[in-house]
Amino acid sequence: MAPRPISTSTVSFGLVSLPVKLYSTGQSSAKVRFNWINRDTGARVKYQYTDGRSGEPVERDRLVKGYEFAKNQYVTFEPDELRAIEAQSDESIQIAEFVPATEIDRVYLERAYYLGPARGGARAYRLLSAALREMGRVAIARHSARGKQRLVMIRPIGEGLILEQLYYPEEVRSFDEVPLESAEVGEAELALAKQFIEQAASESFDPSRYGDEVRERVLALIDRKIEGEQITLAPQEEPETKIIDLMEALKASLGSGEASPPAEGEERTAVAAGG
Repeated sequence: MAPRPISTSTVSFGLVSLPVKLYSTGQSSAKVRFNWINRDTGARVKYQYTDGRSGEPVERDRLVKGYEFAKNQYVTFEPDELRAIEAQSDESIQIAEFVPATEIDRVYLERAYYLGPARGGARAYRLLSAALREMGRVAIARHSARGKQRLVMIRPIGEGLILEQLYYPEEVRSFDEVPLESAEVGEAELALAKQFIEQAASESFDPSRYGDEVRERVLALIDRKIEGEQITLAPQEEPETKIIDLMEALKASLGSGEASPPAEGEERTAVAAGG
């Protein structure tokens, strides 16, 4: 079954207008979702809004959106005021510049959408994809939709296009905020680490090699519960942890012949602090 577009838009570059459709890159239905259930009645529990001061329930028609400009002080906006703000959105994608694909740091990437051509846009769509692909560049654009303006990147994917929503600079935290301890890396340790990486290296990424094992286990347990089986957690022995230094841990990793961590119940190797 062909996927359904989640929205439509128009990509503009120069005097060219390219009608497009946006498609989700993933399936939310693949996630295992649980609901809160009343243990006594078996009915699903619904969420209820309550007043932050009195604790009393608030009906939906009494709700209004507000912005906190000071501690516990809000300026409120009526629906028509919000609509006036959102009316400025025209669902357009305006390309501002083309930059080398290697210039976009992955820390700016937020989410992605597939782009497909809408009626009458096939030639311009193929043209933009081919030009970006051959030049090794991506398009940086402003996407106005649903009352917001987002920074996006359009890049080729195969013979098509993908739109990736980017964070604005003020939304990206600096890595300088991450505390780092000083430590020296020895030549012998570096050589062993590189050897381990080579041992577990692949020339390409094959996502089919990986699956959500937790999801599969949860689905299996759900099936057992549906059949009336009572699920109990089997007692597990604590895995033995052996504390050795960094060099010994690297040597042991090379000797194991695999990059993945040991399975549950197997002996674990931990690096001693300062080793």
